[in-house]
Amino acid sequence: MVAPRINALQKLWLREIGIEKTWLQVAEPVVVPQASTQAESFHDESTQARGANAPAGDDSVGVGGAARTADGPAAALSAVRAADATKGERAVAKGPLNVSVVPAAPVAAPRPPRSSPSIKQPQPAAESRSVTEPVIPATDFDALRDQVQQCTSCGLCQGRRHAVFGMGARPARWMVVGEAPGEQEDRQGLPFVGRSGQLLDAMLSAVGMSREKDVFIANVIKCRPPGNRNPKPEEIAACSPYLKRQIELIQPERILVLGRFAAQTLLGTDATIGNLRGRQHALTTDDGRSIPVIVSYHPAYLLRSPTEKARAWQDLRLAATSG
Repeated sequence: MVAPRINALQKLWLREIGIEKTWLQVAEPVVVPQASTQAESFHDESTQARGANAPAGDDSVGVGGAARTADGPAAALSAVRAADATKGERAVAKGPLNVSVVPAAPVAAPRPPRSSPSIKQPQPAAESRSVTEPVIPATDFDALRDQVQQCTSCGLCQGRRHAVFGMGARPARWMVVGEAPGEQEDRQGLPFVGRSGQLLDAMLSAVGMSREKDVFIANVIKCRPPGNRNPKPEEIAACSPYLKRQIELIQPERILVLGRFAAQTLLGTDATIGNLRGRQHALTTDDGRSIPVIVSYHPAYLLRSPTEKARAWQDLRLAATSG
């Protein structure tokens, strides 16, 4: 007698109930489908989970309705056949499954984007302002004034209200040289106005001088720098010829320089005002004249530091007696 054909599930349970060898002696060879590693792992985990959920003392496995009983091989086989009535027969009819795992095609790594040739962007050229040194009239004082008021030799002309040429006596015994116009000077077009101008007038009056009769007042820079900052080298280069020609045309007996920046520019030095004040310097003009130069504090500084007025008084007395 030939045993009926069995599927893989039935063979599994025949092994568990202990009649696999007896049954398979007359059974045809059965091809067991190869399960993937993931499927076997998942089956083992599921079986363990279901076994763990079984009631205490119950040996039932719970797969396909098959159970291990004490009735022997015949009862177990009947149970397997009954449980597989619907799907077991279908599996037998179809025969063994040919399970093949097709390896997934390797995914090609994305190619890095092809680097395009580096294009060098043109770098912006460094900002430069051309400074044209003005041509100064040789002997015409009024023409010099007009030229200063119309000057565009540096960038300071773009933000000014007025160019501050200077004011005072002509000819003059003294020439007072400041640094640059401030806000009030830019508004009025006159040097040393406001509180600084009032203090300067008081200082000159203390030694018997006045801007109307004895003194001509000018600045190194004729236009106000933004925010009252120190002038830049190119601005000094554009404006210095005006001051030089003013000195040549006025021909003062002596020059009183107020403030560190004006003193360093006129004397061509980087010394501090503390080292420059208290002694007499000399400025030599192109025609060979030597003019005494006295350095003192700027009136704006004296307004902030009143204790320095005593030293400024000493400087004024030195200017009044130098020759």
